[in-house]
Amino acid sequence: MAWLDTVSSHWLWLALGLLLAIAEITIPGLFLIWLAGAALITGVVAWLAPIGMPLQIVLFSVLSVVSVFIGRSYLRSNPIESADPMLNHRGAQAIGQVVMVTQVITAGRGRVKLGDSEWIAAGPDAEPGTRMKVTATEGAVLVVEHLH
Repeated sequence: MAWLDTVSSHWLWLALGLLLAIAEITIPGLFLIWLAGAALITGVVAWLAPIGMPLQIVLFSVLSVVSVFIGRSYLRSNPIESADPMLNHRGAQAIGQVVMVTQVITAGRGRVKLGDSEWIAAGPDAEPGTRMKVTATEGAVLVVEHLH
């Protein structure tokens, strides 16, 4: 660890901040960025003021905790909205779609074709080839009704 003696500590903090920022970009999760900010600020402070490594570690720790709490409160009041909130809810995306009955719906159960796949359907009795509208989902079951 002789190289540690030749490197100014502020460069280590700045490098750590950069590595944490790159990690946040590579593996996004909105957590490492706050630690990256704390490391960068610690590096700048260590560059401008001659403070020892123990105080730098304390500064980094305090800044990390403070930045995470500030970041969490900011994200709580300004939530990130998805461009497609139904992206992982394929059945919910089907609501309002017109489907074709592929297996007779009798006693409230049958199968319908939606896009390139078949789904279990619940709804009024209908013969294959009947076009119906999806009104809701119950888990992986599409609730359908006759078109009006």
